[in-house]
Amino acid sequence: MMKSIPALLALVLVCASCGHRMHWTERAAQDRIMLVREEPPTLGYRRLGHQSISHPDLGRFLEKKGRPDFIAETSAEDRQYLVLYYLASKRAYACRSWRSQPNTIEFAGPYDITSKEVELLQELKKNAADIPDSGIAAGRLLVP
Repeated sequence: MMKSIPALLALVLVCASCGHRMHWTERAAQDRIMLVREEPPTLGYRRLGHQSISHPDLGRFLEKKGRPDFIAETSAEDRQYLVLYYLASKRAYACRSWRSQPNTIEFAGPYDITSKEVELLQELKKNAADIPDSGIAAGRLLVP
């Protein structure tokens, strides 16, 4: 299953940018590709901070690798998945955690991001820049 997580990016349905703020709850982030921007803070930035507090190993990973440009969150049964997308290196990392083991997280990757995926993410980032304080998720994942 872990090897297919970065492939979810290929299933992104680009949504039109909306002007309202979304809550940074898990429900709002579910099945979304989210821009990670500190100022003004986006949903992706807030979710990444929340996940880092919940999973200290993720915080240490981010200290080493830096903050990703985008994240995606999804879940299945007891498992939660977080994918970290780094545009400059064209790489993604997948993280898996369990609701029953709240402090445990596993990492896989890096995985190559295809040039088409990079192009899509760059377009999402550009579109988000046009709405400076939107805080919105950039795109919606279609999870089979």
